[in-house]
Amino acid sequence: MNIRSRLRDRLQTALEGLAPAPDAAVDLAGLAEMVVPSQDPKFGDYQINCAMPLAKALKRPPREVAQELVDRLQVDDLCEAPTIAGPGFINLKVRDDRLVSLLQTAAKDDRLGIAPVAHRKQYIVDYSAPNVAKPMHVGHIRSSVIGDSIYRTLKFLGHNVVGDNHIGDWGTQFGMIIYGFKHFRDDAAYRANPVAELSRLYRLVNQLVGYFEGQAELPKLRQKADAAKAVLAAAQTIAPTGDKNVDKKNAQTLKKAQNDVESSAKAVAELQEKLAAMDADPAVAKLIAAHPKIGAAALEETAKLHSGDEENLKLWQEFMPPCLEALEETYRRLHVTFDETLGESFYHDRLAEVAEDFERKGLARESDGALCIFLPGQETPMLIRKKDGAFLYATTDLATIKYRIERWKPDAVLYVVDHRQSLHFEQLFAAAKLAGYDACDFRHISFGTVLGKDGRPYKTRSGDTVGLKGLLDEAVERAATIVAENDERNPEGPQLSAEERKRVAETVGIGALKYADLSQNRTSDYEFSYDKMLAMNGNTATYMQYAYARVRSIFRRGGVDIEALRAKNIAIELNTPAERQLAVSILRCEEALELALVDFRPNQLTTYLFELASHYSTFFDQCPVLKAPTPELRDSRLMLCDLTARTIKLGLSLLGIDVVEQM
Repeated sequence: MNIRSRLRDRLQTALEGLAPAPDAAVDLAGLAEMVVPSQDPKFGDYQINCAMPLAKALKRPPREVAQELVDRLQVDDLCEAPTIAGPGFINLKVRDDRLVSLLQTAAKDDRLGIAPVAHRKQYIVDYSAPNVAKPMHVGHIRSSVIGDSIYRTLKFLGHNVVGDNHIGDWGTQFGMIIYGFKHFRDDAAYRANPVAELSRLYRLVNQLVGYFEGQAELPKLRQKADAAKAVLAAAQTIAPTGDKNVDKKNAQTLKKAQNDVESSAKAVAELQEKLAAMDADPAVAKLIAAHPKIGAAALEETAKLHSGDEENLKLWQEFMPPCLEALEETYRRLHVTFDETLGESFYHDRLAEVAEDFERKGLARESDGALCIFLPGQETPMLIRKKDGAFLYATTDLATIKYRIERWKPDAVLYVVDHRQSLHFEQLFAAAKLAGYDACDFRHISFGTVLGKDGRPYKTRSGDTVGLKGLLDEAVERAATIVAENDERNPEGPQLSAEERKRVAETVGIGALKYADLSQNRTSDYEFSYDKMLAMNGNTATYMQYAYARVRSIFRRGGVDIEALRAKNIAIELNTPAERQLAVSILRCEEALELALVDFRPNQLTTYLFELASHYSTFFDQCPVLKAPTPELRDSRLMLCDLTARTIKLGLSLLGIDVVEQM
């Protein structure tokens, strides 16, 4: 049972009978939400904080309003008598007999007493979405694991959910790959590892295309740098006026001009260095000379593929199976799954119809030869067909919405995509509403960037984006060292075989990587650190997995038949603060899941798990389990241990993380 939710309902009822001043706008539902867990157990388990804002609306003293709320609040079956503190805080302590009853119910329930939602919704969660034939990199982990956790949590709570991986299997990268395959392929390398060779070809062609784009961009950057210098020179001639406001504004203008000069000079220098390095490489310089029109040629290969060219289509069909298997291998290691994987190619034949439909309904019109949707409040129109007749990502996304609405009839579609796509989704959702899909709740579940220690996007030493496979391998390798060291330190001698150590290291390493990401506020950037994510203390998966393994160790050492224990109607004793606090923490799991879905933030769940594991650590230190004074107390504490372990296991499973029996 969700105690906080039950208390909110009771508070809502108590609030409904209070009459605010005629000119006061009072949001009763918002006030009812102001039931929160107490920060300090000595004040109780929950606190109601709405008396102060309500008193303002009622134009009455806060403590007087708090007392009236207490008089009207019917919580005798759940809580001890409410108390009022300070200016009007209402403190609630759950009755011990109710805690025990709820724990006993949870012990005998596979779902730990967490009921499915009363009103199911149909969700589509769009996550991961890598480009095929390009190795997944560190940036893909955020979309993959955040989306997977949201998917798992929604499903556990009883919603109908479709996990959809909208892969990039039809874009310009395939034109580059096909061009590279026709001109630069290494047949032996392709036979040995087709995906690695296709990735090499993509990087090579992309590098060569980038060279010519850089050559075209360099004069523009130099022109911008010269303009910045001119602005700075003008700003430096401005003399002080004696007016503080004017001089402050002039100083800000000067500072901005200085920054613009520095940044533009840096951009020119970096591009010059990049181009010079390519010119200095004999092999690369030879390819540059031999393929001066490579950018246009790669685009032509893309156009031929999209028009059904027999040769290019055959190559694409040959490339796809090994590329998809390579993606699947990574997903298997991450324990990330999907119900549907449809790429851009699936929607290709639907794009013309989508564009024509918008045009026919007067929702789009031509501008400079391109078909655009002009959206209210948007300065830039949304292009859905270029002047040359080619379609864009926006067109594909609109076709995808049409397909999903027709097939799944969703109540909500969640797009787990990084924050840089915010404008695209703002326009996409507005266009979808114009098209009549206003009954569906479209959400952009944005997230920040993974940073290195330098505060910049996480890269390799050579400046390349870090490959996800290498990231996983290193996490597992580091975890293997920790697992081996812990096993060697066991007072009873090593307990794990080499094969078991390997399996545990994989679970711990992958879990650490995922948890480190999920424990961040998803909209924030965060610094990547193997040492922090694999720490045995603090808010890490390793700490959670260790807490679970510690419980399982108690059962093994005590020869406890846990199934038999669960079948008994154990009279759980809450005689110490540590026992009681652990009991309250266990029963807050459903609240944590509810919070995690308020704005789709898995870090709400990781925060809860860390608090639970911390309360268990206190309990473990203060309350002997196997050596409890009486058999009854021993069983009671064993049950608290079991409920803790099961709750941690459930919470980690909703994050897509496994537990281990021994560490």
